[in-house]
Amino acid sequence: MPDMSSADPRRFVTVTESVTERTAFTLNAWLSRPDVVPCQDLLLVRATMDPGFCHPFHHHPTREEIIYLLSGQAEQWCGNEYRVLKPGEMVLIPKGEVHGTYNPYREPVVFLAMLAPARASAPDIVDVSQEPAWVSRRESLGLPACVTDSSRTREP
Repeated sequence: MPDMSSADPRRFVTVTESVTERTAFTLNAWLSRPDVVPCQDLLLVRATMDPGFCHPFHHHPTREEIIYLLSGQAEQWCGNEYRVLKPGEMVLIPKGEVHGTYNPYREPVVFLAMLAPARASAPDIVDVSQEPAWVSRRESLGLPACVTDSSRTREP
């Protein structure tokens, strides 16, 4: 058995060792970020989005992202295109591309979000959900409004 002294950098992360936070959109379990593991390029978060909630239109100017569904289903936008993602499906979101994840369904959606690079210049995220072009995007298709809850605490 190899020596697993505390001087060794962490490579394995269990669910109980992840860094958990609740945002206005999701319950997040961070598995890879600089305060969890000595990562250089990859961020990884397991996110759970309740029914009716969303992470509305936004973009990451300095990061690309992959969203991979584990369970449930999500209305996933990437630019002007959207699809309903199901378990085992993913979307690649280029740097600066506006995207949004919506859960108008009756069950939670659980997904992995992988972002790179781990260390990137600010801003990390730019919210465009209130800009007229993006507000009307879903409305014009008759899609239901979603919930975000800014009163949620940062800890579960």
